[in-house]
Amino acid sequence: MNIKLVVVGKTEEKYLKEGIDIFEKRLKFYIPYEIIVIPSLKETKNLSPQIIKEKEGELILKQISKYDKIILFDEKGLEFSSMDYSVFLQRQMNAGIKTLCFVVGGAFGFSDEVYKKADQKIALSKMTFSHQMIRLLIVEQLYRAFTILKNEPYHNQ
Repeated sequence: MNIKLVVVGKTEEKYLKEGIDIFEKRLKFYIPYEIIVIPSLKETKNLSPQIIKEKEGELILKQISKYDKIILFDEKGLEFSSMDYSVFLQRQMNAGIKTLCFVVGGAFGFSDEVYKKADQKIALSKMTFSHQMIRLLIVEQLYRAFTILKNEPYHNQ
């Protein structure tokens, strides 16, 4: 299985970039992984949040194959413990999923079209995080899940 993370807008903060880089490097020892950064829209001052979501949604959908299993990070999604998340990932691998595509939307979330294409929604927390910060949490939790599956000491139970 491959993991693809599609995100809207680049990560600006140096400390977040460094953290993301650390966990992406670690994660690549366990599974093929790539991140696709969709550039932020320009000239959005006069656009409504709905129009912004639709334009971002079109760009997101261009990065997704019809064979990808699409998981949106969404505040209304299913919540997992780290242990349960590792079980979820193992089930995806056992099911023969070729590419598990995680998607992080922009500041206003996802368009209706992206929601329609999604196979599942996951929430990392009931709290709201910036779409840049959530990237660090995602790659850390992916790394943690694979160390759990390999019975490595990173996660304490």
